[in-house]
Amino acid sequence: MDIEQKQAELIHHFVNQFSSSSDSLASLFVEATSHPSLYAFSEILALPTLLQLEGTENSVYLDMLRLFAYGTWSDYKRDAERLPQLIPDQILKLKQLTVLTLAETNKVIPYEQLMQELDVTNVRELEDFLINECMYAGIVRGKLDQLQRCFEVQFAAGRDLRPGHLGSMIQTLSNWLSTSENMLVTIQEKIKWADNMGEIDKKHRKDVEEKVEEVKNSLFKANIDFRGEGPEEIYSESGGVMDYEEDQTRPKRRRHPIH
Repeated sequence: MDIEQKQAELIHHFVNQFSSSSDSLASLFVEATSHPSLYAFSEILALPTLLQLEGTENSVYLDMLRLFAYGTWSDYKRDAERLPQLIPDQILKLKQLTVLTLAETNKVIPYEQLMQELDVTNVRELEDFLINECMYAGIVRGKLDQLQRCFEVQFAAGRDLRPGHLGSMIQTLSNWLSTSENMLVTIQEKIKWADNMGEIDKKHRKDVEEKVEEVKNSLFKANIDFRGEGPEEIYSESGGVMDYEEDQTRPKRRRHPIH
């Protein structure tokens, strides 16, 4: 089962749980935010039963769910005093989400930045986290460059869209669409130019072949005119024209050497 299908099933499960369960909200929040395969929370956040927690004594759990939807480990450390204490599985999940946030805008992430954001003290620990907790989980793919001390991102799962960011995303997609359309026009023009050049080249080859054939025919005709046609003729000693075959019947005169 791919990660998108698993996400959809988990979201549906927790939406039903929060909508109808009589269990403690606190335990449900912990279960959802620590689940090893759930990385999207916006649909849960949109539930009317949860939005009603705003301004109540339980609003802190709503804030925690927002943190997992949009925030990072650094955000939690900044607001830790007013948020519930996280269990180890929640800490792991929030650090995984932090990597996804960094990968959204950076295709090359320096080790130093990752270690600072994740509270990791050495490169070995960082690389183990990226391999075992991120790449094996299928939420990110990339290359660990130990020489340049950076993580080259090849793929990263998307996080929930932050409130107020829809407009900028639409603008980004519009710009991408415009760029793609311009590129398509350029490609079509290049194809048309290549087709025209192919036709010109084909016509040029045909013209050359026709000229070569004309030259061959002209040379062949000139060779025939030069050799002439019919019986060969020779000139007699008296200056007249004598048929060659007739000349073969005449006795040959013996010539005496001159002393």
